Amino acid sequence: MKNSYFLVILLLIMCLQSCIENSIEGILVKSVEEFENAVENAKPGDVIVLANGVWKDSELLFEANGTEASPITLTVEEKGKVTLEGLSNLRIAGSYLVVEGLVFKNGYTPTTEVISFKKDKNTLASHSRLTECVIDNFSNPERHEPDTWVAIYGKNNRVDHNHLVGKRNRGVTMIVRLNTEESRENNHQIDHNYFGPRQNLGSNGGETMRIGTSHYSRTNSNTMVAANYFDRCNGEHEIISNKSGQNTYKNNVFYECSGTLTMRHGEETLVDGNVFIGNNKPSTGGIRVINGKQTVINNYGIGLTGYRFRGAFVIMNGIYNSPINRYDQAKDAVVRNNTFINCDHVQLCAGADAERSAPPEDCVVENNIFYNEGRADLFTVYDDISGIDFSDNIISPKTKPISETGFVQMNLELVEDERGFLIPSDPNLKIGAQISPDIATKENTGVAWYPKEMNEGKRASGNTLSVAPGLNTLYEAAKNAAPGDVIELQEGTYSVNKTIAVNFPLTFKSNATNRPVIHFEKKALFEIVNGGSLALENLILDGKESPDRTGNSVITTSKYSMNKNYKLFIENCDFVNLDVNHSYDAIRVYKNTFADTISIRNSKFHAITGNVIALDKETEDIGIYNAEYVIMENNVFSDVGGAALRLHRGGKDESTFGPFLELDHNVFDNVGLDARNKYGASISLYGVQEIDVSNNIFNNSKGVNMHLVVGEPIVSIANNNFYQSDNLEVTGDQEYSTENLWSLNPGFVDSETYGLREDSPLKGKGTDGLDLGQVNK
Repeated sequence: MKNSYFLVILLLIMCLQSCIENSIEGILVKSVEEFENAVENAKPGDVIVLANGVWKDSELLFEANGTEASPITLTVEEKGKVTLEGLSNLRIAGSYLVVEGLVFKNGYTPTTEVISFKKDKNTLASHSRLTECVIDNFSNPERHEPDTWVAIYGKNNRVDHNHLVGKRNRGVTMIVRLNTEESRENNHQIDHNYFGPRQNLGSNGGETMRIGTSHYSRTNSNTMVAANYFDRCNGEHEIISNKSGQNTYKNNVFYECSGTLTMRHGEETLVDGNVFIGNNKPSTGGIRVINGKQTVINNYGIGLTGYRFRGAFVIMNGIYNSPINRYDQAKDAVVRNNTFINCDHVQLCAGADAERSAPPEDCVVENNIFYNEGRADLFTVYDDISGIDFSDNIISPKTKPISETGFVQMNLELVEDERGFLIPSDPNLKIGAQISPDIATKENTGVAWYPKEMNEGKRASGNTLSVAPGLNTLYEAAKNAAPGDVIELQEGTYSVNKTIAVNFPLTFKSNATNRPVIHFEKKALFEIVNGGSLALENLILDGKESPDRTGNSVITTSKYSMNKNYKLFIENCDFVNLDVNHSYDAIRVYKNTFADTISIRNSKFHAITGNVIALDKETEDIGIYNAEYVIMENNVFSDVGGAALRLHRGGKDESTFGPFLELDHNVFDNVGLDARNKYGASISLYGVQEIDVSNNIFNNSKGVNMHLVVGEPIVSIANNNFYQSDNLEVTGDQEYSTENLWSLNPGFVDSETYGLREDSPLKGKGTDGLDLGQVNK
C-alpha cells in the first residue's frame, strides 16, 4: 500500500513537471521521432522546442493548424546552439504556424528546397511566419545542381529577420511560387532579412530573389518586399527578378551588388525608396524597367558602375506581341523623384535589336537627379525615345542632355547626410529622392545572435614559411600550411613526386636572384580543389621529369564540381619543357569549375605541346563558362603547339556578366601550329563579352579568332603586329569586319585611340596582385 501511494505521488510530480515544462519552455524534443510525435499531437498555442545540438540528416515536416490568437510555434532550446546539418530540410504546411531560430549549415537539402512553405503541391502553408532562421553555405556540392533555400507558397505568409548567406550552387536563394491558384494574390511579406554575399555563379540561375516565373508572369502576386539588406549579392544580372504583377519593393538596400532590381515580367510593380550603393565596384547596378505600368519613385543610387542591362537606371526595349517568356514593351512607366549620384550609365531602349524592336511608350521621367560631374555621356540611347516624356530632370553642367527639353543643367552642392549619403545641400529642392529613415541597415536586418561575416572557417594567417630545396619539401610545406600562407622557396632545385592539393588560398614565391626550379613526376604539380586559390611568383616550373603520357599539366583544377570560385595569379614565372608527350597543357581546367580571376603577367611559356590554358569545358552553350576575368600581360609564348588561350561562353543567355579579357603586350612566337590544335588559332574567343587585345606581336603563329554572339560585346583591338601569321578573324550573329569592330559600342570605345575607356569594368581588374590572404576576409 505504501509503495502504491509513493508511485502515485511520483507520477503526479512527473505530470506536474511536464505541464510546467510544456507551458513555460515548450515541448522539448530530442530526435526526429519525438518531433514528429509532438507535431502530430500539437494544439493551438503549443511550442515545440528542438533540443540543443546537431540535428544531422533531419528532414522535418511541420504540419499543423494553429489559430490567429494561438499559433503553433517551432523553435529551439537556445538560438545559435541548434544546427540542422548533413541532408536536412524543413517543410511547413497548415495555418498559423511560426518557425524561429533554426540554423542550416554544413550540408545541403536532399530535395529541391531547404525551407518550403508546403508539404506537397496540394498542402500549403498560410498565415505562417519564418523568422530568425539562418541558412549559411548550405550549398549542394554540385555547382550546377539547382535548389532553392526558401520557397514561399500559399497566402499571407511572412518571412522576416532571417540570415541567408553564401549560396554557391545554381538556384534562387528565395522564391515566391505562383504555380497554384492558392499561391496567387498571396499578400506575402518579406522584410528585414539579411541576404549575405553570393558569389558570381557564371551562369543563369543565380538570382537572390525571384517572385513568380515566366509561365505565371501575367498573374498578380501582391507580395511586399520591404527593408531587406542585400550585401554583395553577385550571382547574376538579376539580384531580384520580378516575374509577376502588383509587387512592391520598398526601403531595401543593395550594397555593392553586381546586377539590378529587374522588373523582368509582370505589371504594376512599385519600386519605392530603395537605396543602391555601388562604391564604384565593377558591374554594380540599380533598376531595370520592362513591361507595363511600372512605378519607380524616390530611389537613390550612388557609385554604380554597371552598363547595359546592369546600368544605374535602365529602360529596355521590348517585343511587339511578346511571348510570355520574353520582353513585354515598357508602357506607362512613371519614373519620378529618383536620385543617381556619381553613377556611370543610364541606359534607354537597352537591348534594342531585331527582336526587341518595341521602344518605350507613354512613359514619364520627371523630377529626377542624374548627376555625375565627371561624365558627359551619362546617357546611352539605343532606339527611339520619343515615347518617353522627360521633364524637370537635373543633370550636371558637363552631362549632355538627350532631348531638347526635360533636362536642366545645374551645379549642385552635395553634402553628406548623417548616414553618409551624398545629397543636395539645398533643403528646398523638391527634385530627387528623400531617403527614408526606415531603410534597411546591416544592423536592423537578419538576426543579432549570428555573425554577418562569411563563415569560411580559418582566416588568412599571413605567415611566411621558408622552404629549402629537396625531395617533396614543397609538398610537406603545403600539407602543413594554413590558409593565406606564403611558402617562400630558397634558391635551388625542388623535386616533387606527389601532386600538391591546394584547398585554401596559398602562395608559392621566391625572392632569390636565381629563381628556384621545380621538377615534378606526377601528371600535375598543383591541383586546385574546392576552396583553393593559388599564386605563383618568381619560379621556374620544368616539366621534363613528368610522366611520358598524354594530358599532363602543371596546374589543374579538380575533376569534380567546385562550388567555390577560385583565383589564379602567375607572376614572373617560366613554364618550360612541357613536351614529354602530346597534349601537355600549362593550365588545365575542368567542367563545373569557375575562376573569378586568372591573371598571368611577366611570364614565359616555352616548348608546350598542348595549350597554355583552354577555358572551354562548358560545352552545352547555355551561358555557362569557366572564368570571369582573364588577364594576360607582358608574357612570351614560344613553341606552343596548341592555343595560348581559348575562352568560351556559348549560347545566347544574357543573365551573366563576362567573360572579360585583357590581352596586352604579349609575344606569340610559333604558337598554334600543331595539327592537334583544334581551335586553329593562337587566341580563340567565343562569346566573350569584353575584349581588349592591344600591343601584341604574333610571329609565325596562328592568329586571333573571335565569335561575337551575346548582347553587345565591347571590343578593342589596337596596335597588334601579325608578322608571317594569320590575321584577325571575326564571326558572329552579325557580319563584323575589322574596320567596324571599334564601333560596336561607341558608348565605351574611343574612336580615336580604340582603347577601353578608364571606366570600363575591365580596367584594373585583377590588380590586387598576389595577396591571396585577402580572399577569405
